[in-house]
Amino acid sequence: MAGTGMGMFQSQRQSMAMAPQMRQALEMLQMPLLDLHQAILREMETNPVLDMSDPVEIKQSEAGEIGPANRADTEEMDFDPREDALLRQEDEWRDYFMQGMENGVDVNDLEEKRRYLFDSLRQPESLQGHLLGQLGTSGLNKDDREIAGLLIGDIDPNGYYRGSFPDLIMISGRTEAQLLRLLRVIQGFDPPGIGARDLSECLTIQLKQMKPTPVVKVALKLAGKHLEELAAGDFQALRRSLDVDEDMLKRAVVLVKSLNPRPGAGYASTDAVYVTPEVFAVRGKDGKYRAKVEDRQMPDLHISPRYLRLLADPNVNAETKSFIRERIRAAEALMRNIEQRQDTIRRIAQAIIDEQPGFFERGETMLRPMTMADIAAKVGVHETTVSRTVANKYIETPQGLREMRKFFTHGVKNRDGESVSVDRVFEMIKQYFANEKPDKPLSDQAVSDLLKTEGYDVARRTVAKYRDILGIPSVRDRRH
Repeated sequence: MAGTGMGMFQSQRQSMAMAPQMRQALEMLQMPLLDLHQAILREMETNPVLDMSDPVEIKQSEAGEIGPANRADTEEMDFDPREDALLRQEDEWRDYFMQGMENGVDVNDLEEKRRYLFDSLRQPESLQGHLLGQLGTSGLNKDDREIAGLLIGDIDPNGYYRGSFPDLIMISGRTEAQLLRLLRVIQGFDPPGIGARDLSECLTIQLKQMKPTPVVKVALKLAGKHLEELAAGDFQALRRSLDVDEDMLKRAVVLVKSLNPRPGAGYASTDAVYVTPEVFAVRGKDGKYRAKVEDRQMPDLHISPRYLRLLADPNVNAETKSFIRERIRAAEALMRNIEQRQDTIRRIAQAIIDEQPGFFERGETMLRPMTMADIAAKVGVHETTVSRTVANKYIETPQGLREMRKFFTHGVKNRDGESVSVDRVFEMIKQYFANEKPDKPLSDQAVSDLLKTEGYDVARRTVAKYRDILGIPSVRDRRH
């Protein structure tokens, strides 16, 4: 029994050791190309065995193991065969870990999300676009997603909800409790703190995503009821109110001040943005389009032959060899994760192309309704994997450069029962407003009626939402 218990402990320890590699795989999958290049360069700075020179003495085998041209040079590498077997199982467990790690936010996760937000200011995505993209994978039903979309439309550039519940109750017919439930869902989106109605709620949302340590619990009290005293610097009053010692109060204050009071501000940049397509839709001789991921954009990484020779050198001490082996395993994991990333992007891009032949032939008006769940089922991955893969990625198509995330849209049924993309309806609404007579501007209800004559049953409030997205004032404000 003792042996069995020890074996289970070792297995758990080894599984935990794989977690950083799984986390690295998740992060790399979501990174756009330029960020990935920077991440690889940072990894090379900390891992001396990684080399970008031509592999003269070694090559990477299909199984992902390091295979020297001359096996005799590395017979003394003495890797633990049990650990090697575990590493070979990594690809089989990858999807399991990727699905399981989507839940559970700790302090490190929160910091990573915040850091990623501020590192991504160059991206063209608006705050509303970022939130609406997450709405598609929120698990809400169609009607709830529509109302949640209206709530998102009332979030200001700093990330605060500035809408009116009474107005929305009148428009939607929902109760205040139902609207608050949907707002709570949005408040669980990235970036942390989004959708709050005031500063106290914003900070509280961020703190509740952390592990409930004693410091976090004190910080929650600070953010919830004592921000005025904190702003005034009345620390004696805070100590009495919170019943904590000076050290605990200082730590809680530092934590509160480290939070982001404007979670939406990172999306307000209007700097010029340059994007690089990672996927190219290439038409073959058979007339079909295929997804091509250009691997030449990726650094050609190898294990440095110098360190393999050190492993085989009997004069090198055991401690040095142990360090080299650990660094080689980290390098191998990095290269496998890069290869996995490229393959996942290619497979998901190909599934998108296969599902949208009309778009690639004739353009936007032929875009079909398609969800991330549809593509996940087709490729055989988790829906969150699709979400990460298409984030911040672009594909070069015959219709121009397109963000991969923009292919996903829900459908609207016409009178014939055919489901068409909401993007098509969006374009129709855009054209109606563009062609209206200046002296007779169209109301939202008038546009809704026009759509019904075309066979599309689109509610007035949906027209109003799309008009707001387009930045078109209300009919009253457009009258001359």
